[in-house]
Amino acid sequence: MIYFFYGDEEFNISNEIKKFKSKLDKNFIEMSYKYFNNPKFPDLIAAVRTQPMMFGKMLLEINCLSYLSGKSEDKAFDDNQIKQITEALDNVSENLDIIFVAQLEPDSQKKIDKRRKLFKTLSKYNAKEFAQIPSYKTAELEAWIKQQAKTKDLKLNDEIASTILLQVGSNLRMIDSELEKLKIFAGNNAVTKEMVKEICVTNEDLFIFADYLITENKSKALAEYQKLLSKKHPLEILSVLHTLLHGKIQIKANSSKYSADEIAKIINMHPYRVKLELQKLKNVSLKNLVKLKQNLTNAEYKIKSGQASLDIDKEIEYAILQ
Repeated sequence: MIYFFYGDEEFNISNEIKKFKSKLDKNFIEMSYKYFNNPKFPDLIAAVRTQPMMFGKMLLEINCLSYLSGKSEDKAFDDNQIKQITEALDNVSENLDIIFVAQLEPDSQKKIDKRRKLFKTLSKYNAKEFAQIPSYKTAELEAWIKQQAKTKDLKLNDEIASTILLQVGSNLRMIDSELEKLKIFAGNNAVTKEMVKEICVTNEDLFIFADYLITENKSKALAEYQKLLSKKHPLEILSVLHTLLHGKIQIKANSSKYSADEIAKIINMHPYRVKLELQKLKNVSLKNLVKLKQNLTNAEYKIKSGQASLDIDKEIEYAILQ
């Protein structure tokens, strides 16, 4: 079967892919799952024509974002290539699942070009858009929280869903992480406001930490970092920091050309939040914001590649102090 997942909600896309991977034979996972990153045409055709072996179902995940976004036509396919791709997809083995993924970064200015021939081709199969839920759509976010809690056999009512959203924010991966912690803490009992307050990290904690970082108040930033470590794994903190810094960099970079309302439209953020951020970033240089994000990116790479010479929390702490 052929599937096409696209959009800017990374958590929901990865969750869908995880469901497919869970059905594979764990004894042969290295052979039954393959990942391709925007392969060249010959490699793409070869991948689609893969024949599963004796170990049953096989899954291919193909990142196709470069084919569908940006102004460059370098990755675009001509009519003959599209024809070959279509023929290959129409003849995929019944034991082979292929998921084409075009995942945009949150708040990215990149767009998926739906006019491209490959998009139209992939849309004929099992296509699904995973759009990020805007933070102001509280009813939709609360409904998602309740549904996600249900999948974990976690008992919570409308009021608790609202409390979680208010305290944790609208990042679905972060919300899911907090629901996991609440499940361990609550067990078979219903979640209470007291549990949310005690267990879940708050928006305020993370925002205060980020604000100290960008204003280079490193002593207070480190103090807040130590507080966060009692509730969050260092890599979870790092993930949220990347998201916050990405937004701040976009706001600062656009602040010399556009008004707050115009920036809000460009990066899909509430205008009030943009105005608050502009005030905080008034005396912060874009160069320093980019440098901080680069330091954190380098720390993450060293941690995930096994090249870190320090403990995970210390590696991130060193990146903060640079």
